[in-house]
Amino acid sequence: MTIQRVGVVGAGTMGNGIAHVFARAGYEVVLCDIEQKFLDRALTTIGKNLDREVAKNKISEAQKAEAVGRIFPAVDRSRLSACDFIVEAASERLEVKSELFRDLDRICRPEVVLASNTSSISITKLAATTSRADRVIGMHFFNPVPIMKLVEIVRGLATSDQTSETVKALALKLEKTPVEVNDAPGFVSNRVLMPLLNEAMFAVMEGVATPEAVDEVFKLGMAHPMGPLTLADFVGLDVCLDIMRVLHQGLGDPKYRPCPLLIKMVDAGWLGKKSGRGFYKY
Repeated sequence: MTIQRVGVVGAGTMGNGIAHVFARAGYEVVLCDIEQKFLDRALTTIGKNLDREVAKNKISEAQKAEAVGRIFPAVDRSRLSACDFIVEAASERLEVKSELFRDLDRICRPEVVLASNTSSISITKLAATTSRADRVIGMHFFNPVPIMKLVEIVRGLATSDQTSETVKALALKLEKTPVEVNDAPGFVSNRVLMPLLNEAMFAVMEGVATPEAVDEVFKLGMAHPMGPLTLADFVGLDVCLDIMRVLHQGLGDPKYRPCPLLIKMVDAGWLGKKSGRGFYKY
């Protein structure tokens, strides 16, 4: 099947970035969210990010205008019925995604692949809510989507070879590098990364070092472009907590226990950069 029109469900940080790269690559994009204000905010962000690419001579002013013109905002999910491929980028909660996949299965044509941008939730579980388990897959982009090259392609238990090849080819058309992994809690990226961030939080909680000191050790000693606590603030502490809970529950190993300081900060509404306060103030 030829893919011309892509549906992106969820217009937050990841969703608007995914819509941006598909539109820039020449695809029509139906960007769907539950409220118009989320769509308006997403379109503003996409416009600013495209302006940045124009300023760096990565694209022309005309290419920017064409990309913006290919994005069609929608609050009505039924608009996704015209799409040839779907990427879901909703909240990192199993119940939210499961409801969405059941609905997408009903709305979309039987041959359409349903991909999830989940960073930790089981693709096999999401596939089981649909009648097309062989055409459900993980397509995990990284933030900021227009810049980061990796797309983690996650195969559920029932994902077909054809589906996997389709999504890998699509990632290459977006000028991304697809890396295939199998379905397991946190996949590879977050199974390795999140415990590192979590352990950095334990170091702060236990008074081993300040957030600034922890981050300096990683930047200067391990050549990380940003320290683990700055990165946690950038990802969103609520997202970090959700992923640690998926790892803890899914793998059953106490080493994945979320740091109590992380839980306390999320309870206080200190979610990192997006809320103005996390390990640092913004």
